[in-house]
Formats: sequence, structure tokens, C-alpha cells
Amino acid sequence: MKVLLRNYIESNQKMIQEELTKHFHQIDIPERLKKSMLYSLEAGGKRLRPILLLASYEAYASQIEKTLHTAIALEMIHTYSLIHDDLPAMDDDDYRRGLLTNHKAFDEATAILAGDALLTYSFELITNDQHLTDKEKLYMIQLLTRASGPTGMVAGQILDMEAENKAVNLEQLEKIHLLKTGELLKFAVTAGAFLGNATDDQIKHLQKFAHYLGLIFQVQDDILDVTGDQEKLGKAVGSDETNNKSTYPKLLGLDGAIEMRNRYTDQAKDLLKQANADTSRLAELTDYFSQRDH
Repeated sequence: MKVLLRNYIESNQKMIQEELTKHFHQIDIPERLKKSMLYSLEAGGKRLRPILLLASYEAYASQIEKTLHTAIALEMIHTYSLIHDDLPAMDDDDYRRGLLTNHKAFDEATAILAGDALLTYSFELITNDQHLTDKEKLYMIQLLTRASGPTGMVAGQILDMEAENKAVNLEQLEKIHLLKTGELLKFAVTAGAFLGNATDDQIKHLQKFAHYLGLIFQVQDDILDVTGDQEKLGKAVGSDETNNKSTYPKLLGLDGAIEMRNRYTDQAKDLLKQANADTSRLAELTDYFSQRDH
């Protein structure tokens, strides 16, 4: 990774973590619930979704204070989804980011409630954001509910579960991941550009860009489950094969998955040019998404 991009990611990771911690010190909730929520929020996540939102905004504007509540709300929803994904009723994982999963560190009931609390508190943050107009708040909430709800991430999760122990084709696999992973990435890109006053045409191109970015992210995730370093990943390598999950390497072979990732990357970069954002951090983050090792 280039030094400037690494510095950009690390500085924004630190800022996002500080914002998350600040907000949790301000709310009066039961201590065990707060500890459980913070446990997963502070578990060392890459913060790629809020960073993507910031980068999309910065392609068109500069006052990032306008984006911070929405960015950390997005991270809370992503974290809630991970807590619930790890539960015995879903993926039944023991470790996440090198630490015990939330239900192992606490218990199943507390983990479920922590996820519920993160989901609902995220929308409260947006409604209380003094940097946004009422119209902007409404648009952010509409986008985020669509991305995270029954037509977005939740739909992708149940399709993913239904696909276990079944043979799926490439079109079905793409649909699963465009919903499960891609919808929150699409929200990040769209929300940032909208708050940055991008034009309607620019936003349309960026939404198509986000479509491919979501696929890039998932293909690389599948590749890392085959070739990755368990210490860097913070979770067991080969779990997709163990759980008999449908993946790009399983469907296309490892070389075919790498070729598909590279094709998606080229398409994403072409769309950035059309959105006049090909010299922005979004272009560098596209390369990072496709080449990450954890």
C-alpha cells in the first residue's frame, strides 16, 4: 500500500474510533450492554465503510464534519451485522478480528441485544446530527434503511444461508454478495457524494462504481479464505470450505476468481472516470480493496 494512502486510512481509522468512543461516553445505558457494544466496536475493524464514505465526500467537498455522524452510524450497523452473523444460529464463529466473538466474550442474549442496540442507535445519531438539514437526514435514513434492511444486507444474509450446501451459479453468487456486502458499500459511496453536492449524473456513475466495488471486496475475501494468513485475517483460513459455502474460487477456481476480481476492478475505475472522481482517494481505495491481505 502506498504511504500516503496508508496514512489516510490510519488517520481516518483513528478519527472514527475517537468519534465512536466519544458518543458512547455520552449515553446512559446499562453497563453490560455498553461493554458488549464497545467490545465489538473497539475490536480493531478496518473502518473501510466509513472511510469510503469520507473519500466519496472528499471527491466533491472538504468539510468532513458534515459526514461524521453518518459515517459512524454506518460502522455501527456493520458491527451489528457481524455480531449477529457470528451467533450459533448463523455462522457459529468463535473468533472475530483475532478476539473471541461477542457471544463468546459475553453470552448469546447480550450479543443479540448489543447488535439490536447498535442498529437502532445508528439512526438516532443521524436524526440528531446538527450538521445536516432535515432533507439530508431523511435521505440518509432512507438510504441506510434500504441498504441494511430486508431488500439489502439482511436479504443477502438469508440468501447466503440458503445457499449453504447447494450449488449456485455466478449470477446467484453475485446477487448474494451485492446484497450482503455491496449494499452498505453502495450506501457509503452514495451518501458521501450526496452530502458533498455531487451532481445526479455523478451519483449515478458512483452507484454503478459501488456495484463493482462490492463484488471486488467479496471476491478478494473469498480469495483470502484460500490464500490468506490467519494471523493477519484474525480468523481461520478455509472456513468457507469447511462450511461448504459457495465462493468465487469454488465456482471459478482460484485463477478464475483472480481474473474476475481484476475485471471488476477495471470496470470500477472506468466508472470513476465518468464520475470525475478518478483522481480521488476512491481510485486508490479501489486498488486497496482488490489487493488487501486482511
